[in-house]
Amino acid sequence: MSFTAALCEHVAQTPFAQLPSSTVRKAQVFILDSLGVAIAGRRGAFRDELLGCVQGFGVGADARVWVTGEALPAAHAAMVNAYQIHNQEFDCVHESAVVHPMAVILAALLAHAERDRRVSGQALLLSVVLGVDVAATLGISARSRLKFFRPAQCGALGATAALMRLRGADAGQIRNALGVCLGQLSGTMQAHLEGVPLLPMQIAFNARNALVSADLAAAGLRGPHDALEGEFGYFKLFESDTELSGLAEAFGRNWRIEQVSHKPYPSGRATHGGIDALQRLNQQHRLDWREIAQVTLFAPPLICQLVDRPVVPHMSANYAKLCFPFVAARCLLSGYVEIDDFAASSLNDRATLQLAERISVVRDQNPDVNALSPQRLVVELRSGARFELAIEHVLGSPKNPLSNSQHLAKFYKNAQAEGIDADSVCAAVDALANAPTCGALLDRMCAKTTR
Repeated sequence: MSFTAALCEHVAQTPFAQLPSSTVRKAQVFILDSLGVAIAGRRGAFRDELLGCVQGFGVGADARVWVTGEALPAAHAAMVNAYQIHNQEFDCVHESAVVHPMAVILAALLAHAERDRRVSGQALLLSVVLGVDVAATLGISARSRLKFFRPAQCGALGATAALMRLRGADAGQIRNALGVCLGQLSGTMQAHLEGVPLLPMQIAFNARNALVSADLAAAGLRGPHDALEGEFGYFKLFESDTELSGLAEAFGRNWRIEQVSHKPYPSGRATHGGIDALQRLNQQHRLDWREIAQVTLFAPPLICQLVDRPVVPHMSANYAKLCFPFVAARCLLSGYVEIDDFAASSLNDRATLQLAERISVVRDQNPDVNALSPQRLVVELRSGARFELAIEHVLGSPKNPLSNSQHLAKFYKNAQAEGIDADSVCAAVDALANAPTCGALLDRMCAKTTR
């Protein structure tokens, strides 16, 4: 059986009862985390402009925009909600795949679930797990340097497969839908390089595209059936080098959602190892940022590709979140990294910009072009003192996870900042396995409390 056939059979045939309790729990954890960062994304740059544009694209009331509750056609609601998940660089990531698996998948699935009120909470949980299996496995197969924005493409293919499972499709129908999706895949790393809002828009485009792909495939549109492994399929078109050995055999055994990492800070994941190291060194040595002569992060090539960029005049928040010198400077000045560290006042803060000039990233000898760790941070003081710390596993990863209290604290802070009843959303997520529909969860995501 080919890899594509095995993937489609896995999505079509896996029953909820096969999922380990730990897998179901991780699905709930990262659904809640993703909803929390989507609530925070209500304040993201270009969000209101996007909503205004989308409201002019067409009329419909299939699904709602989270927090503010505007009713839209399902594909358009998915587009805005996916943008909210990713626009603060705060959503979870599968590090080995270099894929943010939940942004496209959850936005698309919940838009469909609101449109089709028959979708149960159990069906949602299963589809999330299977969608993440697809998206992360595609990312794990890559051996080439990022050139397309992998979270967008892998997310769209994972979401399309998961949506077809929600519709009760068989393996052949899922395979056909993946072919329809191939014709709509989009996303370039140029947006990441320049740090512009098009980066989260590429997540938004692909959430919309996944819903459109599933709808068209269900209506009978035929797509290419070698969408992944064909001469011009995903692997050869988007990745110049892949390795599929053993990946199909892992279906049903290695549940990829259990390998997903939290992002404790609202900045590119490639900045998190350095932030973690700075905080730990600060706890040990009480660093005074005024006494710092140089900070150097020694890291794999992917870290350099993603966040080794200089501070520049009039930086956007999108650019600054992907600039390790800036993010590290904010961490040293405030002791942590928060959403407000990317407000205009921080972006133009003289002390931050001057300190950032003394912070650099140096490529190490790691041969893996997709590795995010290990990393090593060196802090040198004007006095000549030198402190060093190695980071094997970045905070939030499965081998260095957030505690449940840290996970909930992140969600509650994001929810309460926008007046969403955090307790009720948590309760709805916890109840999904026994919920006849997803309606209660969706209602609570659009019900602001009185502040």
